[in-house]
Amino acid sequence: MKFNNKYVLVPRVEGADRKSFFAVAESPNGIDHFRFWDFPVVMPETDEPDTNIYDMRIIQHEDGWLYGLFCAERKDPSAPLGDQTSAIAQCGIARTKDLLHWERLDDLKTPSPQQRNVVLHPEFVKGQYAFYTRPQDSFLEAGKGGGIGFGLSSSIEHAVITEEWIVDEKAYHTVYELKNGLGPAPLKTAHGWLHLAHGVRNTAAGLRYVLYLFMTDLEDLTKVIYKPGGYFLAPEGEERIGDVSNVVFSNGWIADDDGTVYIYYASSDTRMHVAVSSIDRLIDYVMNNPADGFSSAQSLNTLTAIIKKNKGYESSAAKFSLGKTGQ
Repeated sequence: MKFNNKYVLVPRVEGADRKSFFAVAESPNGIDHFRFWDFPVVMPETDEPDTNIYDMRIIQHEDGWLYGLFCAERKDPSAPLGDQTSAIAQCGIARTKDLLHWERLDDLKTPSPQQRNVVLHPEFVKGQYAFYTRPQDSFLEAGKGGGIGFGLSSSIEHAVITEEWIVDEKAYHTVYELKNGLGPAPLKTAHGWLHLAHGVRNTAAGLRYVLYLFMTDLEDLTKVIYKPGGYFLAPEGEERIGDVSNVVFSNGWIADDDGTVYIYYASSDTRMHVAVSSIDRLIDYVMNNPADGFSSAQSLNTLTAIIKKNKGYESSAAKFSLGKTGQ
């Protein structure tokens, strides 16, 4: 976020003991010369102490507070004796005015057993606080639920969502078939709310995380109006290697007054990157790239139409169908 005319990140920092914490780093230009503040964030605990905290989203809400929403992880008390891996993830919430002094609020309560990747919408919706959620059946598996959800709460100090709507579902044989979750809070544009999300699919080499974009209606935040097929950004080169390989993940972006957008993303849980674009280019990408047809035949039709258009063929002759023989 922009804070006191600086570009500020609140990244997850992980020690050699696997425990994570948050620290504030600032840059004069958003691209380089980042410097950490002298001390990390001192995050208060709730009555049920966290074992680990990570993946914070910083949101400047119209109520005047800066909110940090993050994953609060604790050991599953119902795990069998000897099981030291089962955990419960919930959404921790804290707020601040200066990024130095933090007030810890109650964890978010939802109908889902667990929550990850929860993001606070920057504006009130129907006079309530609006959350983008990621329902989880268990710590690692989205299960029968999943997708990017949405819910409302009348309170932020004791946030409770009684009903979740799925905004963006998982889908078979896509880059978001296993699970997906919202990255940073969406950007408001003249055409709709611009969203950056991560999608996960399984491969023979393990999980692969990529980033994708979509847009929702300005008034109905649960209505997706544009969504290009495939990924927007995927790990390349050294980005594919690290503590958890073949992963890109984003929690934040900054839209400057001149329309420049700085997209901050991590690769393989090891390093931070920044990609620079603009509101106009991102809107053009989202609104004018074709949606996923969800089959090879539909993808081929789309590619053929694009090729014929680029070569000057009549658009009416661009579509064709495949016979049983593939001819």
